[in-house]
Amino acid sequence: MYYNENTIIYFTGQFVKAAEAKTDLYSQSLHYGYAVFEGIRSYPVNGGSKMFKGKEHYDRLRRSAEVMKIPFSYSTDQLVELTYETLRRNGFTDAYIRPIVICSPNMALSKGKESYLAIECWEWTNGYMSNKMKIMTSSYRRPNADAFHVDAKVSGHYVNSILACQEAKDNGFDEALVLDSNGYVAESSGANIFYENNGVLYTAPKGNILPGITRATVLEICEELNIPVQEKFFTPEKMRGADAGFFCGTAAEIVGLSSLDNVPFAKEWEDTLSYVIQQAYKCKVLEKPFQLEQKVA
Repeated sequence: MYYNENTIIYFTGQFVKAAEAKTDLYSQSLHYGYAVFEGIRSYPVNGGSKMFKGKEHYDRLRRSAEVMKIPFSYSTDQLVELTYETLRRNGFTDAYIRPIVICSPNMALSKGKESYLAIECWEWTNGYMSNKMKIMTSSYRRPNADAFHVDAKVSGHYVNSILACQEAKDNGFDEALVLDSNGYVAESSGANIFYENNGVLYTAPKGNILPGITRATVLEICEELNIPVQEKFFTPEKMRGADAGFFCGTAAEIVGLSSLDNVPFAKEWEDTLSYVIQQAYKCKVLEKPFQLEQKVA
């Protein structure tokens, strides 16, 4: 359950109980998926609650609204302040935050005339994905970049994600690997992807993916730790049987993969550079010095 009778959200300019919030059944967002959103994590840091890269997330939310021609007047600083107040009113530190910008009633296929902001949050206790996941190459492809703004976080795009993820689960896998319209690896249903081989990390370049903020953080960590990484196009065949692979995203954080299309990754997860990155990321979000955890014999 994401909320109860006491949960407070920010909606249409005020703080209200989630159970009492109402939206319009004639909204373009409901009928056409014409809305933009973000997923943000807050962590317990120095006795309080600290959003990880909140500014970057809200800059992206504002850009998503702009490219989708949704009118949206909040500044990044306002959004950050409202989010911390929402967390405070709910007493949350370790939380997932979901801001969403929805449109006013309009059945026409035209740009939004007015928008409403909601900021929702809930306690984050059990994660989004489990480590060492079995994944499969999905039969569904990412939306064509010539047809959509695939670098914007748009609600309607995630119907594709639901189809890919459910297909994987129906076939006995944990998650899906989704290709772009040209047959190259893009991402999972809701996270970016890296694989590791012979001491080098590889990830899909921008253009057909949502360029994630966690993905950018992984690239920062690789630079800090002198881990070679290449952004390039590659097929599932290149990735199958490699040394390691992982998904990364705000909700997923860094999640190791065990196999792709029933072909195991070659190395034990704890023996890989990918594991080092996972540990470094945990320290970064909690603002702790990085010290690699030793493998338990």
